[in-house]
Amino acid sequence: MTVLIDALGHPVSGATTAAIDHYDQAAHEMRCLIGDPLATIDRALAEAPGMSIAHTLRAWLHLLGTEAPALATAREAAEAAARHAGTDRERMHARSAALVTAGRWRDGARVLEDLSAQHPRDLLALQTGHQVDFFTGDSRMLRDRIARVRPHWNDAMPGHHAVLGMHAFGLEETGAYAQAERTGRRAIELQPRDTWAWHAVAHVHEMHNAPKDGIAWLEPNAAHWSRDSFFAVHNWWHLALFKLEQDRHDEVLAMYDASIGGPGSGVVLDMIDQSALLWRLALRGVDVGDRWQPLAERWEPHATAGNYAFNDLHAMMAFASAGRSDLAAQLRETQRAALAGDGDTRAFTADVGEAATRAVQTFVAGDHATVVALLRPIRSSAHRFGGSHAQRDLLDLTLIEAALRSGDRPLAAALAAERAAMRPASPLAQRFVARAAA
Repeated sequence: MTVLIDALGHPVSGATTAAIDHYDQAAHEMRCLIGDPLATIDRALAEAPGMSIAHTLRAWLHLLGTEAPALATAREAAEAAARHAGTDRERMHARSAALVTAGRWRDGARVLEDLSAQHPRDLLALQTGHQVDFFTGDSRMLRDRIARVRPHWNDAMPGHHAVLGMHAFGLEETGAYAQAERTGRRAIELQPRDTWAWHAVAHVHEMHNAPKDGIAWLEPNAAHWSRDSFFAVHNWWHLALFKLEQDRHDEVLAMYDASIGGPGSGVVLDMIDQSALLWRLALRGVDVGDRWQPLAERWEPHATAGNYAFNDLHAMMAFASAGRSDLAAQLRETQRAALAGDGDTRAFTADVGEAATRAVQTFVAGDHATVVALLRPIRSSAHRFGGSHAQRDLLDLTLIEAALRSGDRPLAAALAAERAAMRPASPLAQRFVARAAA
């Protein structure tokens, strides 16, 4: 029997030539975060129902959105992948997806780590491992998982841009900003539609507190990273943060209405950005009008999800700010259940998520001293429940504002000085210093 291989030379069980073509296209779409990879992989499975790796890719497409309703489909796909696996590589893929479906994120990441060591040109293992590292807050593995395989890659190989784009993000999250920017820009040279690479370089400008450079990077190139991209909202969010840093509040609200929250996306990853942007505006005293109410309604189906604590934090921002005490109570009960459970969700919630979620609820209630007490113990370990440095900066901003409003002048002055040292050109940081001294 002839053994078929994919575009990177891996044997593929249960496939046809047409199915492999569909699979390679779906993998490309997933790497660039464009198109509809789920529809494309379904075409592969219609052509070859026993194609194990296609079932695995389908499982990950339902897992990486961190949406609880998608878990049942992901579980079925992982089981089908295991059932049809014909190679050790395919069995490892199926195992990793099954572990994450069961809430064992870190165990799944370890299987993918071993898989990449054995098959360094397996892009699906690299991308899914990289994403799991992001969701578990493992910044070192965001960098090193990719660094380990780079000697096996070159520009002639399909998908090399994605290896560079992922490495760029890992380098940024570990503070190697100059190398991260060079690597991300090279990824874009190879593939201008690589939305993750655009995002990696945007993070560099965010961490440098260089809003002018960030705007110049993203705004003129929106056609590359926003067109037909299911990651567009996040990059619009980054562009909005740069303008927020320049105090262009009216423009930020207009961007929210046009591209971030106004279109009404109910995708969890989009709603995280919606909550995070409105919260930052509200911390600055900007009137966001009635924008919290429809966002709270979009978050409502997830009040009882309890599958990822980072989501809980952002849902609570909407519930508390919209005055939805009923949904806030549901979410808190869901978190209590998560704390009594097992798997990594319990750890995400216990280590950071429960305190952070209580803090934003308490902030809205006006008990700023309690907010300070909740956030100070977790601020140095907040990476343990996922997200990026840029996303978790929201906790620091909330802590500083709570310290100022609570009247704790020594702590407020210390926190303001800390931020001004990191962002000396930031108007917001200078206002914090002035308020603490007033």
